[in-house]
Amino acid sequence: MSQFQLLGIFDDEGGIMGAIQAARAQRLRIVEVYTPYAVHGLDRVLGLKRSRLSLVCLVAGALGAGLKLWFETWTAAVDWPVDVGGKPWNSLPAFVPITFEVMVLFAGLSSVGALLIVSRLWPGKKSNLIHPRITNDRFALLLEETDASFDVARVRQLLKAHGAVEVTELLAEEQPA
Repeated sequence: MSQFQLLGIFDDEGGIMGAIQAARAQRLRIVEVYTPYAVHGLDRVLGLKRSRLSLVCLVAGALGAGLKLWFETWTAAVDWPVDVGGKPWNSLPAFVPITFEVMVLFAGLSSVGALLIVSRLWPGKKSNLIHPRITNDRFALLLEETDASFDVARVRQLLKAHGAVEVTELLAEEQPA
């Protein structure tokens, strides 16, 4: 069974935010929201849960710092102990600056990697735009029919009431993956 979808195109972020709130109030299924730039508060209006990217950053930073401290201690005290001015081989204060740098490196690289993997934005991926002006100056809201009570005229009127400049009907097969 093919799913019926409505695509509402908006000129400004205020219109799409109002349309999203109205669609959620009427329990319409929001498939995707396309914006040319990050819109403040969009995640809250969509009801998305908080990102776990900060947890990935924390764990990777702690792992990087721990591995670095282990490696430097093993290198300086076990594998190749060198007496430099009578200082101890495993002097922790000497390890702090480079440990901090490695921690930041691990945290940053793992955060970027996790973001690219979760959002499926790997290098070389071809974009399939649902409307040619979405990445320039248009905002889009894609709604999907979930049951027989989906009234196309009512949903079209809802989108127009919030400032939609164009409302297009699609089948799920027509929408790019």
